[in-house]
Amino acid sequence: MKPSTVSKETLNPLGFVSRLGFAFSSPGFNHDVQSTFLLSNYLYFDPKRKPKVTASLSLSSKGADFSLRRVIQQFNTAIRFHCERIPLGFASIHADSDDSGYREDGNFLSEEAEGIRNGTMPDVPKKVLILMSDTGGGHRASAEAIKAAFLEEFGEDYQVFITDLWTEHTPWPFNQLPKTYNFLVKHGTLWKMTYYASAPRVIHHTNFAATSTFIAREVAKGLLKYQPDIIVSVHPLMQHVPLRILRAKGLLKKIVFTTVVTDLSTCHPTWFHKLVTRCYCPSDEVAKRASRAGLQPPQIKVYGLPVRPSFVKPVRPKDDLRKDLGMDKNLPAVLLMGGGEGMGPIEATARALGEALYDETHGEPIGQILVICGRNKNLVQKLQSVNWRIPVEVKGFVTKMEECMGACDCIITKAGPGTIAEAMIRGLPIILNGYIAGQEAGNVPYVVENGCGKFSKSPSEISNIVSQWFGPKQDELVAMSKNALRLAKPDAVFKIVHDLHELVRQRKLVPQCCTP
Repeated sequence: MKPSTVSKETLNPLGFVSRLGFAFSSPGFNHDVQSTFLLSNYLYFDPKRKPKVTASLSLSSKGADFSLRRVIQQFNTAIRFHCERIPLGFASIHADSDDSGYREDGNFLSEEAEGIRNGTMPDVPKKVLILMSDTGGGHRASAEAIKAAFLEEFGEDYQVFITDLWTEHTPWPFNQLPKTYNFLVKHGTLWKMTYYASAPRVIHHTNFAATSTFIAREVAKGLLKYQPDIIVSVHPLMQHVPLRILRAKGLLKKIVFTTVVTDLSTCHPTWFHKLVTRCYCPSDEVAKRASRAGLQPPQIKVYGLPVRPSFVKPVRPKDDLRKDLGMDKNLPAVLLMGGGEGMGPIEATARALGEALYDETHGEPIGQILVICGRNKNLVQKLQSVNWRIPVEVKGFVTKMEECMGACDCIITKAGPGTIAEAMIRGLPIILNGYIAGQEAGNVPYVVENGCGKFSKSPSEISNIVSQWFGPKQDELVAMSKNALRLAKPDAVFKIVHDLHELVRQRKLVPQCCTP
């Protein structure tokens, strides 16, 4: 008996492959169909020959209307996309049918390589693909910050694309990731179980290996669509599958793949992958975690969390900002935020502040509030209808957060890393009133232990802290402001894009081809 053959070339949409090494053969298979097939990083067995493995099955449809063979064929039909050869070619390529970039021999040649061959160097913008997912607002905010920094620093030399990889380039149910995340976060115990249960390497690596079986082809098509020279992941679930595809196609040395960690302290192990060109860490704590995960020192850079470039620029004087926002020019101000969706105990905290910041003895306010309700229109209307005894300005969704922060003296917010980083740049003492279990849990001690703020979930306690800061404990407010400025890294996003530019510059211009 001849052993089964292993091949990475031809296609068989009916061949069944198991990641665990099981092989199936059947006399009922149509042997006219090519029997060896391609799927990157796996072994495949020719069903025309008896496999040289112990776990083999012989399938037959004799006397059965619904045979095991039919089940396997139906399963193969569902995942046959993973058995087709994907001609991946990146780095400024064109995939249109009329201008595909393929040579007559079937290989792909990029525009840069074509120019080198012809003795010319075309002026083609480099392409940056940023992978993110709308599981919380911080990932998109970091992606937008990187895109804005590329535009500001390099203009038309780079084209930057942002894609929600799971939503836009995976089939159901994988494209429901943001909805699933929101559901889990709203039911905190479920999210906590999911976060910590998936942390061991053996668990999440197995999950990614299994998931890639179903989504690899669609993800590869998505990557090919953008034709990137640089891939930047700003999400913990955007490393493993894309890197698996790039490694299988021999493109790891041709495409710069980097990770920008957007968690300040505690972070999930899926952030770290040994095959990345660079891992940008926002803090020394995250850098230590990256090192423990197996990344080498040249791969790790500690630049800080990327925030919008507008935060790097000096803001206008506080009096001018307050005038434009409709605020009192003289009273100290607290900024109360609930994220983009206006969630959390905003109303209860605002009412408690309204009482605590009013001096009953002198019959006058000792502070004012700027409330950002995000997209929560009902909350905006409710707070605007309150008869406040102190100046309270209520806003909906705002785009110039740097001006809102610049107009205030402290901030109340949940422990989102982006907001914390922005507040530190503005020198705002921070009161954290909540956090998401897992990735945000470490942000609380990061703020408190570095003397940048305090933590409390109680609206009454929070209002008392603010009233003390605006009264007898003003020195504490000033000290915390200095500590926040000390930890701030306002130029992080610019350091990241310049390092990415240098990585691309160092890469040799070589033909980006996919041989048959």
